[in-house]
Amino acid sequence: MTIAATLATAPLIAFHFEAVSTMTLVANLLALPAVAPAMWLGMLVAAAGQVPGLPVGALNAVNSLLLAYIAQVAAWCGRPGWAFLHVRLGVGGLVASYASIVTAAVLIIRRGHRRRMKKQANGSKTGLHGQLSAHRWGVGLAIGLAALGLAWGFVSGDGNAAPGPPAGLRISVLDVGQGDAILLQPRAALAVLVDGGPPGDGLAAKLADAGVTRLGATIVTHDQSDHAGGVRDLLGAFPVGRLLYGVLRRRTLAEVAAAGIPSRRLARGGELRSGGLRLDVLWPPAELLAGPHAGEDPNQLALVLLARWRRFSMLLTADAEAETTPIEPGPIDVLKVAHHGSDDAGLGDLLDRTRPRLAVISVGAGNPFGHPTPTTLATLAAHGVPILRTDRDGAVALEVVGDSVRVDSDG
Repeated sequence: MTIAATLATAPLIAFHFEAVSTMTLVANLLALPAVAPAMWLGMLVAAAGQVPGLPVGALNAVNSLLLAYIAQVAAWCGRPGWAFLHVRLGVGGLVASYASIVTAAVLIIRRGHRRRMKKQANGSKTGLHGQLSAHRWGVGLAIGLAALGLAWGFVSGDGNAAPGPPAGLRISVLDVGQGDAILLQPRAALAVLVDGGPPGDGLAAKLADAGVTRLGATIVTHDQSDHAGGVRDLLGAFPVGRLLYGVLRRRTLAEVAAAGIPSRRLARGGELRSGGLRLDVLWPPAELLAGPHAGEDPNQLALVLLARWRRFSMLLTADAEAETTPIEPGPIDVLKVAHHGSDDAGLGDLLDRTRPRLAVISVGAGNPFGHPTPTTLATLAAHGVPILRTDRDGAVALEVVGDSVRVDSDG
């Protein structure tokens, strides 16, 4: 029954949720001993609760243990990164998968009918061994055809299957509208997310599209909704190893703690490593983070990070404009322009000191702030720095392999 339910629902789940679980059968087998008792106790409590004054606390206490065990099984089987295959099935794949399942069912029924007709014609009876053999043949055929249908659908769906593992470092400046969300995927190590864009932008689906099933760390540069909102959406809904921050409100920290995610404050001189990826914190200094921050501009306390991969470097400035952020990163390859391309009197000096080969602006189309401003674009142009913008070019991906950097964009 579990195999039948898994086969019947897998294509629909893959189509709607862009994932197929590899642990369904294991989870069902582990939860099986507790499911029936939990259901019966629940019905008894529901019936007994209709009688005023009748105590049902003892039954609920026993049932809570059973339900807690089932929930723990779900957590065990859903936590590993390999527990889900993330893929876009597409309409073609959905149709092909169910066509394969229906074909398998028809073949099984026809085979059974022919066997019964043969038995009647020969006047013979099939023993238990023959029945088991036919059953196994049918199950094998159904699984095989369904798997072929799913595989065909994965390949021929909508062409947006998750990319393979990076050969070096993959950096994706995600298109999250007026906000920042930068994904760093080092080879043979867990991915790191810097900010998450505004809430409600489907960040978890974007991570799945990038082939990420678990984040080693998430960094919130500052607690404004266009940077931290998407990260809050991930809490409890997407595996995150730890959360790092400069300044966060107590409410946000409470949400992080409630999700069971370890957190730690970062300041200038701190660093984060994931495989060969190194993120150095250049701003702000610890003394600026120590006191109360009511009424202060959160942009001036935003974390500024320098991402390094071998000889490659990218400066992630969050919303900290150069005019208020004294940093000396040295020469860099790529600059993530601060504050979505707002006016920055210190940008020219920063470009003189860092000499980037590319500038990326994470900005929303038609935003009400006029970002990126003509002054910022003119400054970048005057320094001969090519520009990619998420409002026009979509998500920007950098593939760093050896000494080469390949740049792709959705636009």
